[in-house]
Amino acid sequence: MRGGAKWMRTPAGYLMVLTEGDDLFAELEALTLREDIPSASFTGFGFAGKVTFGFFDFAKRDYDPATFENREMTGINGTLAWKDGKPSIHAHGVGGGPDFKVTGGHLLALTVGRGSLEVTIAVHDTRLERREEPSIGANILRLPGA
Repeated sequence: MRGGAKWMRTPAGYLMVLTEGDDLFAELEALTLREDIPSASFTGFGFAGKVTFGFFDFAKRDYDPATFENREMTGINGTLAWKDGKPSIHAHGVGGGPDFKVTGGHLLALTVGRGSLEVTIAVHDTRLERREEPSIGANILRLPGA
């Protein structure tokens, strides 16, 4: 797929297949902008050459990051929405290494490793926004009327 299409339309949204070196967040952002996706939920799995997880520290109002290499991502879940006129991606994931120990948390970054990463994107017909919730210092997905 290198150099070719990275996604195709499906009845419910899109199927994205990324290959070695692709940046998951950059590709999801590009898809959201190019296809003008109002909002979506997504799931995925596959190989990560490098992945950074975060655990939110409410006292610091920021993520404590940890980076791992060569993970087989057994599950990725997230949402696509908008914040300040730009795509906003919120994702969590779990991945295992050759020792069969798993790590996971909030996804801060993911570059595809050798192999591929498959992502199914289910598009919603309502544009959803994220706004900071001052009481916790984190962005929250807002439903219409909220």
